Amino acid sequence: MTFKHKFHPTVLREYDIRGIIDETLSAADAYAIGRCFGSIVRRKNPGKSGLVVCVGYDGRLSSPDLEAATVEGLAAAGVDVERVGRGPTPMLYFAVCDRDAAGGIMITGSHNPPTHNGFKMMLGRKPFFADQIRALGPQAENGDVESGKGKVTQNDTLPRYIDRVAADFKGSRTLTAVWDPGNGAAAEAVQMLVAKLPGRHIVLNGTIDGTFPNHHPDPTVPKNLIQLQDAVAKEKAAVGFAFDGDGDRVGIVDGKGRILWGDQIMQILAEDVLKSKAGATIIADVKASQALFDEVKRFGGQPLMWKTGHSLIKNKMAETGAPLAGEMSGHVFFRERWFGFDDGLYTGARLLEILS
Repeated sequence: MTFKHKFHPTVLREYDIRGIIDETLSAADAYAIGRCFGSIVRRKNPGKSGLVVCVGYDGRLSSPDLEAATVEGLAAAGVDVERVGRGPTPMLYFAVCDRDAAGGIMITGSHNPPTHNGFKMMLGRKPFFADQIRALGPQAENGDVESGKGKVTQNDTLPRYIDRVAADFKGSRTLTAVWDPGNGAAAEAVQMLVAKLPGRHIVLNGTIDGTFPNHHPDPTVPKNLIQLQDAVAKEKAAVGFAFDGDGDRVGIVDGKGRILWGDQIMQILAEDVLKSKAGATIIADVKASQALFDEVKRFGGQPLMWKTGHSLIKNKMAETGAPLAGEMSGHVFFRERWFGFDDGLYTGARLLEILS
C-alpha cells in the first residue's frame, strides 16, 4: 500500500509536534510520524538490524490511541519498538539512555489544555527538532518512507526509572515535603518516588486525570500553585514541588510559601553542583536574571547565557560539558550524576537532598 500523508500546517513546530485532537492532530498523523521517523532512524543507521525506538505516552485521554498509531507506523518502517508505557516525559528520555535506543517518541501535550496533544522526539540521545521536525512534512507528502515489519515489545519503564532516581538520593535529614503533579503524567511516578524517599511526604492531585480537574498543570502560573502553597503552610512543610503536565518541568514553593522562580532554583542547584565540579560551566537561558550569572561566578563557576529552548540547551550542554543547565520555565538539566535531559522529578529529588 502506498503511503502519503499531509500534516496540518500548524503542527510541525520548533521543538515538538503539537495540535488539537480531531481538528489539527489525529491517529493518522501519529501513524505518519511513526512511519517517517522510523525511516529516518533506519537511514541514519544503514545496514544495522534490531534498531529500537522507545515510545511512551502521558495521561491525556487521546494519548493511548496516538501511541498505538505511532507504534504501528514505526513497525511498518521496519524498526523494532519498545513500548515503555504511561508516565512522564523524563521516563521516556531515561528509557532511551538506559536502553541505548536508536530513538524515542513521547506522546504528550505537556502543559497544554486537555484537547491538545503532541510528540517530543529523540534521535539517539540527541533532541530531534527544528529543521528535522519541519522536514517530516515534505517527507510524508512525498511518501519517502521505508517499509518493513518491526518487532513490538512491552517494557514498562516507570518502576526502573523511579528506582534510579531514588537510588541517586543522598539526603540525610528527614523533612516534610508536599508534591503536586497536578493530575498530570507524573502523578503515579511521584507516588512511587516518595514511597522510596526518607521523610514525610504529602501528594496532592496524585492520580492521572487527563481533564486536570483541580488546576492546570503549569507551575509557571502562580494561580496553579495556590493549592500547593496552602498545603505547605498547613503541613508545616520545608518545601513544595509542582510539576507540569508531562513532568519535565518543576515549580518550587519554599517553607514560607514563597514561589521560587527558575533562576532562583538554579542558584541553589549551581552552588551545590559547583562544590564537586569547581570551575564548571553553568548554563541558563536568556530570560534568567543577571543575579544568577553573578552568583555562579561567586560560587566559582563559569556562567553561560544561552538561547531558550530545551533542545538548544541540551545541545549546548553536550558541546560545553556543562554539568547543569536551566531555564526560567522550570526546565532543569543535570549531567552531573544524571543523563543531561530535563527532568522535574529528578530536580525535585536533588533539591530535597540539598535541603536535607
